Amino acid sequence: MTSRRAMGIAAVASLLMAAPGFGHHSFDAQYDKNQTIMLSGTVTKVTWTNPHVLVFLDVKDGDATVNWELELASPNGLMSQGWKVDSLKPGSHISISGYPARDGSHLANARKVVLAAR
Repeated sequence: MTSRRAMGIAAVASLLMAAPGFGHHSFDAQYDKNQTIMLSGTVTKVTWTNPHVLVFLDVKDGDATVNWELELASPNGLMSQGWKVDSLKPGSHISISGYPARDGSHLANARKVVLAAR
């Protein structure tokens, strides 16, 4: 085997070993599917980027306001369900149900989003 060929095989092997690092996170590792959470509040920010659409929501907690990060489906997944980039805007009032983060942070995977009637 030539050294050039050996280096090529080593380079491909290195890329294949690094590939899992580029993979999608595990739902079960990040979220607790045995608990559900319901939140209502005001949208402060929406980002339509892969791999997930993110919605940031101000939720009243007694006298304080807590900003939650909500992970939705992929942009293409939401668009295939009829969502548009402007379906949720800052200032919109919404309620969500979903699964909280395992680490107790203000992060949740939203499963149902309902716009508040105005």
